[in-house]
Amino acid sequence: MASVEPEDEARLVSMAAQLADGVEAHLGDWVVRSVRDSITRVGCDGLDLDQPASIAATAAVAEVAVAVRTLLETDIDRQTSTPLTLLRSAVRFPTQVLLEHEVPAPVRPAFESDAFPDDLYGLTPANFGDVAPELHELGLQWSAAKAYIHLKRRATN
Repeated sequence: MASVEPEDEARLVSMAAQLADGVEAHLGDWVVRSVRDSITRVGCDGLDLDQPASIAATAAVAEVAVAVRTLLETDIDRQTSTPLTLLRSAVRFPTQVLLEHEVPAPVRPAFESDAFPDDLYGLTPANFGDVAPELHELGLQWSAAKAYIHLKRRATN
């Protein structure tokens, strides 16, 4: 097994912390924006759901952002999920607000319905940048660093 340079491990830890900070900073805004965009998309512009969306945003950050941070603080060899998978689970927060206020769900393409059957409003982020553009580069950098460390740890001399 090849050894990983300490500075490479430290770089991965730093990138993980930056990504976790970014998710925490932007997830709540994404929840509120998702509710607003869904209302507009189906023509319910007069419906004001900012208060319940804000409550859902706080809950999403408390649950999902914490789970993302916990995962990213875990050594990569012990991670059982991905931060994007956890981030995608936050879709239930804006969905619940929309369902509770009887906002009609749009017709979604078959692929989306099959891939994300619980996402009635088509909100599932395809990547970190869908939550916030600032997260796109952080997600890519962390993923590349994780792959590098993973491969380096398994390389034979």
